[in-house]
Amino acid sequence: MKVILKEDVRSLGKAGEIVNVSDGYARNYLIPKGIALIADEKNIRAFELQKKKLLESIEKEKSATKEFAERLKNTSLTIKAKAGEDGKLFGSITTMDISEALKREGIELDRKRIILQEPLKRTGEYRIPVKLPHDITSELTLRVINED
Repeated sequence: MKVILKEDVRSLGKAGEIVNVSDGYARNYLIPKGIALIADEKNIRAFELQKKKLLESIEKEKSATKEFAERLKNTSLTIKAKAGEDGKLFGSITTMDISEALKREGIELDRKRIILQEPLKRTGEYRIPVKLPHDITSELTLRVINED
């Protein structure tokens, strides 16, 4: 029996694929669990239409994410922190601090998307990588200055 997979099934196929399975497996497991549909003409047409709409929404999301990445690339943040004479901070700058500074600039970004190998412990200028959805990466400029 031919079925359209609605979700990925290990050792069978990915969502959207039409696969051939035994009648019992389709009737007793895949279809009742909502994992697959019978691959008749009506379901194939409906699934293709749904797939087309999904691809369009993904493309819109991707373009919005790319615009956001450009906005981040042009963003320059300044964070003031207490530091000693040699530029070493009393404490450190973490992803949470960067996220809060972005929020004050009107940019909402989850701190988990900001990539820091380790917290920043010196004053200076840094290029901070940011990982966005759809495998899009960007970076922002961060200046850490001494708070007088």
